[in-house]
Amino acid sequence: MFHAVVEATEQHHGQVVDGGCRAVQGTVVRELMGQLRDVEQTAPADSAPALRAENASLKRRLDQLAQEHRSLQERLEGARSNLRFADRRVADLEIQLLEQPQAARAAVVTRRGVTPSSPER
Repeated sequence: MFHAVVEATEQHHGQVVDGGCRAVQGTVVRELMGQLRDVEQTAPADSAPALRAENASLKRRLDQLAQEHRSLQERLEGARSNLRFADRRVADLEIQLLEQPQAARAAVVTRRGVTPSSPER
């Protein structure tokens, strides 16, 4: 008995949800059809050639912008690569600068007869 009530309740909720979805779909379809009628009424019948020409022009512009985008992407990738190279080169030069004074100090210490492990006088 309990299972029958649960099943009937689930079926009822399913019907309500299904009915709600249909109502929403119907509303959306009516709104879209209304928008389509509005466009059909505002666009004169002889505007089709002008619309086709405008569409072709927009497609050409889209192709042009896509090509420019690809070109700029390639340039950006090149610039990023150059920047990575420059960063590595700067890091290498910084290491050389840091190592250079240490080598110079070691040479001075060795000339004075003091080993790096013994304290200076």
